[in-house]
Parts: sequence; structure tokens; C-alpha cells
Amino acid sequence: MNDQQLVILLNEMTLEEKIAQLQQLAANFYEGAESGGQITGPMEAMGITDDMIINSGSVLGLSGAEQVIAVQEAHLRKNRLGIPLLMMADIVHGFKTIFPVPLAIGCSWDLERTERSAEIAAKESAVSGVHVTFAPMADLVRDPRWGRVMESTGEDPYLNGLYARAFVRGFQGSDLKGDVNRMAACVKHFAAYGLSEGGRDYNTVDLSERHLREYYLPAYRAALDEGAEMVMTSFNTIEGIPVSGNVKLLRDLLRDEWGFDGVLISDWGAVKELIPHGVAEDEAEAALKTIRAGVDIEMMTACYVHQLPKLVASGQVEIPLIDEAVLRILQLKERLGLFENPLRGADPAAEREVVFCEEHRTAARELAAKSCVLLKNEQVLPLAPGQRIALIGPFAASGDILGPWSWTGSTEDAVKLDAAMKARAGAGQITVAEGSGIDTFSEELWLEAEAAAQAADVIVLALGECSEMSGEAGSRSDIRVPEAQRELLLRLKALDKPLVVVLFNGRPLDLSGVYDLADAVLEAWFPGSEGGAAITSLLYGDENPSGRLSMSFPVAVGQIPVYYNHFNTGRPLGAPDADARYVSQYLDIPNEPFLPFGYGLSYTTFDYSEPVLSGDQMTGGQPIQISVTITNTGAVAGEEVVQLYIRDISGEVVRPMKELKDFAKISLSPGESRELTFILTEEQLRYYHSDLSFASDPGKFELFVGPNSRDAKARGFRLELAAVENKRHVLS
Repeated sequence: MNDQQLVILLNEMTLEEKIAQLQQLAANFYEGAESGGQITGPMEAMGITDDMIINSGSVLGLSGAEQVIAVQEAHLRKNRLGIPLLMMADIVHGFKTIFPVPLAIGCSWDLERTERSAEIAAKESAVSGVHVTFAPMADLVRDPRWGRVMESTGEDPYLNGLYARAFVRGFQGSDLKGDVNRMAACVKHFAAYGLSEGGRDYNTVDLSERHLREYYLPAYRAALDEGAEMVMTSFNTIEGIPVSGNVKLLRDLLRDEWGFDGVLISDWGAVKELIPHGVAEDEAEAALKTIRAGVDIEMMTACYVHQLPKLVASGQVEIPLIDEAVLRILQLKERLGLFENPLRGADPAAEREVVFCEEHRTAARELAAKSCVLLKNEQVLPLAPGQRIALIGPFAASGDILGPWSWTGSTEDAVKLDAAMKARAGAGQITVAEGSGIDTFSEELWLEAEAAAQAADVIVLALGECSEMSGEAGSRSDIRVPEAQRELLLRLKALDKPLVVVLFNGRPLDLSGVYDLADAVLEAWFPGSEGGAAITSLLYGDENPSGRLSMSFPVAVGQIPVYYNHFNTGRPLGAPDADARYVSQYLDIPNEPFLPFGYGLSYTTFDYSEPVLSGDQMTGGQPIQISVTITNTGAVAGEEVVQLYIRDISGEVVRPMKELKDFAKISLSPGESRELTFILTEEQLRYYHSDLSFASDPGKFELFVGPNSRDAKARGFRLELAAVENKRHVLS
């Protein structure tokens, strides 16, 4: 159908049919679903009628080709105008083949493999009948207490934007209608959900518009520039207004300024939540404010279907406001080809061949290995052939390594660490003991672990969080490894054996009581379906760790938020003319993160030459080239992530101490050198000023090249702008 035909279809719809298109319901409501008809509790209280179900526009959380086909066919038999359903689900880091959680993927600094992971997730989802995924999450995160940091790619707006684009390319491809192996992407959570106060889920957000535009909006914009079809609103407030009813953010900025004409959906229940937020006294006011703000689809509350007919009748809502929302939904269905092919890619036979196939599992293993970050190594890793290994800890033989938002994955099918290590080294070389539970300690388990450790040459201790301890509603005030596991580690340390800790978790942790006691620490995150195999390949040196942190690790929770691209103060620590006490500092811990953004070790070492600049002056038309030579000074091949940062010494508003502007991931053989050249342009120096204009300021800058945000070599240059260039340009 073309747009004219869609308008004709729209005009044939009754008001009730139009409004029902704006309703998203869970699979339980639909004939043909395994759980169809099981409507109890809160769902029953929604008061959804059969007519509302027949005319509804989309389904939440339904997958499996046979189920989707059954639901779609049953729906089309009943729907008067034959308008197909949209099938939407949270396919965040894989469908059945589960990849590492997004925060781990962020640590890979590998955009090609990131795109490939989304392409595979789309292929498995599409053949199983899913049309839309609620991903990528482009939220900037700086507070690891918030459980949903695992869904983000980290704390840097530039890097997050690159990942957002890669995910959208992977999910959607270049021909969404013609390629039934792809799916539509819905970028979330718009906006600034990652700034939830206190790191507590669903909580308040308060920030300036300049700060919002500078740091929190760029990654969403990047996803939309890449063509993301949908946007999901966030649960939080912005300037005291819940996002789902925020006209300034959704209609003025997203719709009018950015020109987004795709579908805007609320998060689960967020429309009705305007009532407890305190900006709507009832469902009618919640529906009124949300439709005026431009939200097209209400997820899992029923304010629209119950209240919009009355609001239209009273003249408070005009029909064109509803028509524009319905038309956007119909246009998305057309872009997915659902009017011509309502079953799209759903195919039970192909599903059996494609889902969790060997090719996809190999890709998952490769990305998991690239996502692990070696945090410490006192010449213990890699493990040597013939060493007797005691594999101890609650994750030694656990399948709980997929992480949150892996609802179609199988912990039973996950490659567990004990099985992978036995396959690599031989079962006789590996002794496995649980040692403790996630948060329980017993002498019985300890005695088993002690015996295994006493007979071993090296202890590998698999510790961390269970999947329920992070993700949505997984906020924690104490982000240390649970006490029971720290007790296990402390006792094993007393045995005076080399001790390797492998961490499974969904957030940066406070590593006190772990890092200092271990001889080596490998951050594995929740590595996904092939996690055990990927970790084993790194432990034995079959692969060289190359992951680098995309989110800083704190010294202690009292530092949070702690991040690399922070501002200076008028009394910075270490200022030569400052009183030693009256500076911006803690009395008991450092200001800086324990492990900085961009950090990660390798089994080899890399040497950086001094950066060489093509000149010490940049103009609007003349960029600066930065050349640096990287040498592998170790004995094995390895990959290095070479990172370029800048600092604007004097801006119209204060500027960060460092800002990532580019990076390159290179592979070098032992003794090999390679010269890299970065090009830095005036456009990369622009930022939002106090009047929200987007421009650069002439003056002094520093640039830094190095392996992370802390350990980098600096050079200075100046930006000179002609008078005409010095005018600020508002970003359209």
C-alpha cells in the first residue's frame, strides 16, 4: 500500500477501530497464543473487551512461528478491515542465541561484531514471527547502582552513538520491507532514563536542557539518523513532567525539531503512571496529556481505549490528533510489508534450522571473548598446559550466565564454564566445587572447596551476581560481590595458591575484597550462550583478551556517579596553589575511579610513541592530523584499542577534562609496529553553549592518545577561527 491507500484505509475506520490501533496488549489476550485466554489479575482489571482485542494494533511478548501464525490468522479472520498485528518483543542481546549483555558488548569496541549480533538476533526473531524489538537502549549511564546499566553500552555519548547505529543497522538492514530476516528497531528509553536519581529504577531525573542535549540525547539521535523506526518513552520525569506526557520533549524536540515521524510507544504502563506521578488526576487526563504529547501506542494500560472516545466527544481531543497516530502505525506495518504478507518471515520449518544454529553460536562465542576485560594479571594467566585447576564458586557450573533480557534463551543450553574447561584441558585436570551460594555460605560447601583447592596448582574462582541482581528493577545500594562469596575468596587466599577470579555481573562492581586478594581478575559480565567457551579460550591463552571498559569501576559506592568525562572545579585536587584540605576531594578515598573508562589488559604489552601533529593550529577548513606509532613489545599477538581524547581548555561553559573523539582497534604480532593517523576536525570540537547554540570556541586545546582515558600522552594545539566562522550555528 502507498500512503494514499493507507489514508483511504484510515478513513474507512470507525473511531473505536482507530483508537484500538493505539493499544498494545500482551499475548495472553489473543486467540492462538499458548497463554491465550489466561487474563487474570491486573490484566483482567484493564477491562479490555473482545472488540478492543479484535481491533488492537500490536502484541507484546509473543514469539514462536507457529504461535505467531495462529494469532495473526485468527486476528485477520475477525478484524473487519484485515489490518494485521504488529508483533513486538524485548530482543535486547539475542533471541535464542544469547550474546553478551550490551554493557559487555560495549567493552568489545567492535562495531562490526556488534552489528552482526543484532543481525543474528533479527534473523532468529523474524523467522520466529517477531516484527519489532525494543532495542537498542541508548541511555547514557554513570551510576552502576542502576540495574539497567547492563542494557547500555556505557558512559560515553560518542561511543554509545556508534553502538546505537550499529545495532540499528543490524536489526533493520537496508531493505526492511524486502528482507524478511530483519526487524524494526525501537530505540529506548527517551530520554535520560540513565540519570535516575540514586540509581533507583523508575525514579526522578532532573537536569538542564544544555546537559540533556550535550550528553544524553546524542546516542538516541544517532539511532534515529541511522533510521530506527520507533522510539520508546522512558518512565522518568524531565523538568518535572513524566516523559510520556512531556510535550516539550516528545512533540517539540523529537517530532518538530528532529523531524521524527515514526511510531512513538510508551513503556509498560507508563501512560497510566501519570496519575501516581501527580500530573493527572485520572485516566482521562492521562490519556489527554499523552496523546497531545505525541505518544502513538499505549503499552499495557487502557487509558486510550477507555477515555479517548469520551475526550473526542467532549471536544478535548480532535480526531486529526488520533488520525496522525494511527497513520504512523499503519505506515510502519506497510514498511514491514505486513499488508501484503501478514505472516512475514514466520516459518516453523526455517525456525528449526536457523534458531540457535552453529553459525550463530560461533558468532556469540567470538563476541563474548572480545567483550571480556582482563582487569588484573600478576603473571598467572594464561593457564599453562598440565596445570591442575580447582574451579570453584557459585558460577563454576552455573547456566545463569545469560543475563537479564534473555527471556527466549536457555540456561540449560548455555555453555557452562566447568564443561568448557574440562573439554579444553581434560576432565582429569579440572576439579569443580561450588564453595558457596550466591549469597549463602556453609561449612559443608567450604570443606569441599578447600579439598579441591589443596590438590590444585591454580584456583579459578567464578564469582558474581545472579541475573536477578541486575537489569530492570535490579537496583542495588551495595554493589560489592556478595559477602558469602567474599568469605569464600578470603579463605581460599589463605591457602597461598595462585588465584584467578572470573566475574559474572551486569554492572561495574565495587571490587574491594576481591581485586586486592586475587592474582588475576577477568571481567566476563553476563557473556551469553557461549560464555563458558569464550572464557576458557581466554584463560588458556587460545585468545588474547582485548576488551576495554566502556564504564568506569568505582573505588567505593560513595563515589558514584564516577565517570571519566567529568568537569573540573574551581578547587581541583592537586592544584599547586590550593590548600591541601580545601579542595574538591574525599577524605577517605580518591576522586578518580578505581578502573577508568577505556581500561583493559592484554597478555602482551604495547608501546606508544609520542603523538606527532601535522601542525599546532587548526582552522575551520584545516583539520589536524595526529600520528602515533604503536608497537607490540610482548611475546604474543594482541589487539589494542588506541583511543583519542581532547580537552577544551577554555570554553563558554565548563568543558570535560577529557572527551573521546575517535579510536582504532588494531592487531599486532610480536615486535610489529604500526603507525595510526587520526584526523581531528573543527566540527569535533563543537558543543552546546549556554544559549543552546552548537559551535566551537577558538583557543587552546589538548589532545590525548593512549590505551585508556587515564594513561594517555598529551599534545597541545590552538583553534583559530575567522570572524565569519566564529559565529555560532544552532544544530538543526
